Amino acid sequence: MKKCVVIGSGLGGLACGCILSKNGYEVTVLEQGAQIGGCLQCFRRGDAVFDTGMHYIGSAAPGQVLHTIMQYLGVNKDIKLSRLNPMAYDVISFRGKHFWFANGKEHFIDALSEHFPESRDELSRYYDLVKLVASSWAMHSLQPKVDLNVNAEYQIRSVNEVIDSVISDPVLRQVLVGILPLYAGEKDHSPFSTHALIADCYEQSAFRIVGGSSRVADSLAASIRANGGQVLVNHEASRIECDDSHATAVMTSNGERFAADLIISAIHPAMTMQLVDSRLIRSAYRRRLESIRNTTSAFTVYLKFRPNTVRYMDSNLYYYRSDSVWNCEKYDAVSWPKCLLYMHFCHEENPVYARTGEILTYMNIDEVQQWSGTRVGHRGESYKQFKRQKAEALIDALEEEVPGLRGQIEQYYTSTPLTYIDYTGVPDGAMYGMFKDVRNIVSGSVTCRTHIPNLLLTGQSVTLHGMQGVLAGSLVTCSSVLGTDEMLSQLKNTI
Repeated sequence: MKKCVVIGSGLGGLACGCILSKNGYEVTVLEQGAQIGGCLQCFRRGDAVFDTGMHYIGSAAPGQVLHTIMQYLGVNKDIKLSRLNPMAYDVISFRGKHFWFANGKEHFIDALSEHFPESRDELSRYYDLVKLVASSWAMHSLQPKVDLNVNAEYQIRSVNEVIDSVISDPVLRQVLVGILPLYAGEKDHSPFSTHALIADCYEQSAFRIVGGSSRVADSLAASIRANGGQVLVNHEASRIECDDSHATAVMTSNGERFAADLIISAIHPAMTMQLVDSRLIRSAYRRRLESIRNTTSAFTVYLKFRPNTVRYMDSNLYYYRSDSVWNCEKYDAVSWPKCLLYMHFCHEENPVYARTGEILTYMNIDEVQQWSGTRVGHRGESYKQFKRQKAEALIDALEEEVPGLRGQIEQYYTSTPLTYIDYTGVPDGAMYGMFKDVRNIVSGSVTCRTHIPNLLLTGQSVTLHGMQGVLAGSLVTCSSVLGTDEMLSQLKNTI
């Protein structure tokens, strides 16, 4: 039996481990921390539970792509989903108005046409273009034959360029890119393909995972173990051993050695390069991976509500404090936060009241640089004061949109870019890994293959982030081992 070692237990690593264990590999997943899951992790404070990264998912209704992938992985049997409002799963708020995104083409157009009645035809063209671009990615559409020309074109055209070419109303242009925090989009830089892939997922359907996203990680780990593999926590990979032609083993910081026929790294590609000292990795390739910039990070306030005071919200609120949704990642002490994303946690099926919620906004790593190198829980009073000031400012900003909420908060907790680094290991605490830039699409792209034939990459930096994006990337990585036709055939047989 061939041995596969997976470095990192985020969604990409666990999904690859699950797929390969189903296909006869003896899988070992190595996780440096005490808890598996990466951005799937949840944390508990007393009786309050919070998601850390995977707050809601799309395309998970029966017959849709994510549902098919989860069914293939066996995740469906272990989780329950709570559907967001099909007529308003996302609410975009700016300039004192609310705009609703609804599931399905007809409802999507109808909801926005209430505000933009002259734009119905343009909205139809926008919706169809999103579908066209999304369908041009094989593992996003699960179709073997796709239009690679469409794929290529919309990787080198920015979100704003494409939307401006389709939509004439300047306010509607802003509304349609209101989901920018889902991919840390930047004007003139973020590819329309990224926007289209993410928008398409949620335009089909939108759900929260009942009890939190950590249940996905637990399900995948259980499948790996059921297939004879192992998932080991507190096992930090310290070196990837290589001979003259292949990778041969992974060493851990506690001195253990795990021999491997195949190694998949689910950690950040630049961090992977730090584990490899081999002539097989060319200096230019190493420098290129290490030079690609990362997306911005985030500051999050986790809210515990007073019992039975806050009605459960089956929508997500994107609130912008100015006339533009762009450049919220560029701020100063006075203008921060320029935008926020407010969501509730689904603790049970069909809740009436929310127990917890989260407010998320951008934060650059420079803001917490003075505490770099310190350990969680040991950053001193100045760090605690910094977090309190930011939390109060973020709650104040939300109060502009949801008056009176502060009085319903029993307790709150916070995370900064340093927290993301502590628990995911991602450089700069980047929300979505490496930044995809239309101005640097060739040298800034990362594929699952490396210059070492049996060392592969997976995770959000390789294809796309989000649940469907990372799982699609895992399918791509495993297809390079099993073959694309075989991978798609296995998926098809689960339908």
